[in-house]
Amino acid sequence: MLKAKDIMNTNVITVTPEMSVEELGRLFIKNNISGAPVLDDNRNLFGIVTENDLIKQNRRFHIPTLVRLFDAMIPLEGFSTAEAEIRRMSAAKVSEICTTAVITVETETSLQDIATIMSEKGVHHIPVLSSGRLVGIIGKIDIIK
Repeated sequence: MLKAKDIMNTNVITVTPEMSVEELGRLFIKNNISGAPVLDDNRNLFGIVTENDLIKQNRRFHIPTLVRLFDAMIPLEGFSTAEAEIRRMSAAKVSEICTTAVITVETETSLQDIATIMSEKGVHHIPVLSSGRLVGIIGKIDIIK
């Protein structure tokens, strides 16, 4: 049975939380990658950033619907996410756009479990850890291979 250690890419390109979004885009293009783990100064996994995170910066902003009742403005929908969306769209650093709740696997995780996680969680890149340290990454193409 194939395991994470058998299919993972060990030549992992990583980025830092302080890297600019512009540098990140250039890195993705130069290396023909669609995502990268984000490591802090101690080489601990901080998050993961993907091309989808970059694309979200350029999407159309949805203005929350407000209703005026007497002298008050009452939000009907989308108001609670508007501030976070504005922050994300104006982000300058990787730390402002990356996902910090990262789904990871260990080197001994089975291929079937990895495929299930990718499918059910809708993730396309899964960092592989050993003793809490990044040792590889698995992308959709690695499952297909």
